[in-house]
Amino acid sequence: MKEQTQAATVRVFIALAPPDDAKEELERALGPAYEAHPRMRWNRVEDWHITLAFLGELPVGAVPPLRPALADLAAARRPVRLSLRGGGHFDERVLWSGVGGELDELHVLASEVRAAVKECGVAFADRPLRPHLTLARARRGDSSAAVEAAAGLAPFSGREWAAGRLHLVGSNVGRGPGPIHYRDIESWRFRGST
Repeated sequence: MKEQTQAATVRVFIALAPPDDAKEELERALGPAYEAHPRMRWNRVEDWHITLAFLGELPVGAVPPLRPALADLAAARRPVRLSLRGGGHFDERVLWSGVGGELDELHVLASEVRAAVKECGVAFADRPLRPHLTLARARRGDSSAAVEAAAGLAPFSGREWAAGRLHLVGSNVGRGPGPIHYRDIESWRFRGST
């Protein structure tokens, strides 16, 4: 019998997730891009998220101390009202949808999340927040796919919604073949959210 070893590290980030109906609205708008660019590596709709803090590869033991700090933060904050709109690309390879709504509040929330993580003793690259939702990556040598898909998504304007939960997420990036998959390690409701 083969013994399974548990990973000593986990790749972690803290995020907001749009509700299913907002994701479905964006997915419908992406229909032409799916057809025109089937070779792009499309993220799974259920994994779509807006990253507030990317912590990277952490020792497994660094994750439990984050839970109470993030739970307290979520319990003290009201939901942020956001929408998905437009599209763009990073480096002509990464297709994304933009984020609208209470962006000042989103930046405050991201700052509070990052401060809570640092207070837990977790070091990470604290890059400026660029609110977006990553949709797909073009394969090397096919950079025009992301550029064309972004142009097609530019007029998209989704409905407004309330981000009801703060998510602590783990990913399987670099852990074998196949698409990237994300899993909630835990999530917490914002004050007053249903």
